[in-house]
Amino acid sequence: MPLWKTSKMIHQGAEATVFSGHWMGDKAILKKRNRRSYRHPDLDRRLTRQRLSVEVRVLTKLHSTEIPSPSLFDVDIDEGWIILSEVEGVTLYESLLNGKSDNEQIKKFGGLIRQLHELGISHGDLTTHNVIIRGDEDLTLIDFGLSKISPEIEHLGLDLQVLHECLNASHYEENDAIESMIEGYLSHSSDDFTPSGADVIDRFNSIRGRVRYHA
Repeated sequence: MPLWKTSKMIHQGAEATVFSGHWMGDKAILKKRNRRSYRHPDLDRRLTRQRLSVEVRVLTKLHSTEIPSPSLFDVDIDEGWIILSEVEGVTLYESLLNGKSDNEQIKKFGGLIRQLHELGISHGDLTTHNVIIRGDEDLTLIDFGLSKISPEIEHLGLDLQVLHECLNASHYEENDAIESMIEGYLSHSSDDFTPSGADVIDRFNSIRGRVRYHA
């Protein structure tokens, strides 16, 4: 990658290692999929290629929409890395902890999630770490490494359940946060899209009911 210059590692996760740096002089992020030693090498390569291919397709699709997301600079499916534009701002996680955001931003986040779902995309890891508040107060979704295209309604409900668990664990001081998210989600639901916003919320309620029962 001669056009890439690393500045520092910013995240070491189970699925990928993330570096900040520059791509042809522009601030950028490099995400390198980690090899999983417990998998057979052929299976690991196949899964890496599949997930990275979906991530590229999602980012390409979002680029032509009004949903803010990082720009795709370069990718190597075989080597398992992707380079994206750096989104400057603070995560919703940080902003809520610092008291600079409240339920209004969570409501806005709910609306953004519905917009994503109506494009036929589930995110797969909807936490407050994966949405960035830019200087203009707009929200930008990041990290589509676990996303799905043309997901089933269960995947849409699971998106909301992941956020529900994140809000309960990390932002429990925000009263009525789940209700604000649901309100935002339903307020951006169009009548001609299937499944409807109400149907997804019903599935979400079913999922969290199952989670409470098994807990």
